[in-house]
Parts: sequence; structure tokens; C-alpha cells
Amino acid sequence: MTPDPSEVDARAALAALHADCYGWALACCERERERAQDVLQKAYLRVLDGSALFRGASSFRSFVFGVIRTVAREERRRRPLVALLAERLVDPAPLPDAVAGAAERRTRLLVALARLSVRQREVLELVFYHGLTIEEAARVMGVRSGSARRHYERGKTRLRALLAPELRDDG
Repeated sequence: MTPDPSEVDARAALAALHADCYGWALACCERERERAQDVLQKAYLRVLDGSALFRGASSFRSFVFGVIRTVAREERRRRPLVALLAERLVDPAPLPDAVAGAAERRTRLLVALARLSVRQREVLELVFYHGLTIEEAARVMGVRSGSARRHYERGKTRLRALLAPELRDDG
């Protein structure tokens, strides 16, 4: 059940959702922490000052994720991208074998995610990392459910294909 917008305590709701909001901001900002923090602050300000108004058409969580996505897109238009995701993920420090293997798999996954279209990557992030349904992800992304489902299925298929060579090597 969608809450009555007038009954939502935005400060308390944002505090309760902060960890998930920060994770989504990181996803929207290509994992750049400083940029994600700036985007998150601007999104919170929009929610708290009323320039982004919760009308109750979705859950408060979906609404806030949508505001974060919008602010991140605006910021991305203002800043040129200077480094590829894969270059930022390489950690030159030596690691024990188990940790190195996990870090390597994570890097391959993030590099593969970066090769997906923006919409495919966004819907997969929202569904798998943030626990939203495809319908909620569609609202956050500002697309129809059918379109989100198509991006979800195509994204999973493409990700599977991109990771297939690595999966065979690890076997």
C-alpha cells in the first residue's frame, strides 16, 4: 500500500533509506564516491525543500531513487567522463589468493556491467542490488514496465554472454 504523501516524514524516511540511497547513487555515478555523495546531497535537498515532491504514486523508496537518478543524469551532462570504469577498479596492491580471486570476479562483473546499455545496467542494479521489483525499477527509470522487463531480460542475457568465457576459465 502506498503511503499518504502528507504522512511521510521525509527526514526519517531518508535516514532509514540512506545506505540503499548511497548504493544507488554510487551506481548512478559510475562508482565515483565523491560524485555520488554530491548527487545524494543534492537529491536529499530537493526532497527536503519540496522541489522534488512526493505525490504517493509509488513507494517513497522508488520516488527517492528516481530523484537520485535524475540528479545524477544532470550531473553527468555537466561533467565529461575522464576515466573508464575498468581503470578505476584495478587495485595494484598484492592480495592473498582467495581475496584476489573474489576481487577479480567482482572486477570482471563490473566491467561486464559497464558494457551493457545504460538502461540494462540500471534495471539490473535496481533489481539485484537494491531489491526493487521490475515495476518499481521502471518507475525509478521513468519507463514503462514492458520496456523495463525487456531491458532486464536483454541485460541478463548480455551479461551471461559477456561473463561466459570467464565462467568457463574459472570452472
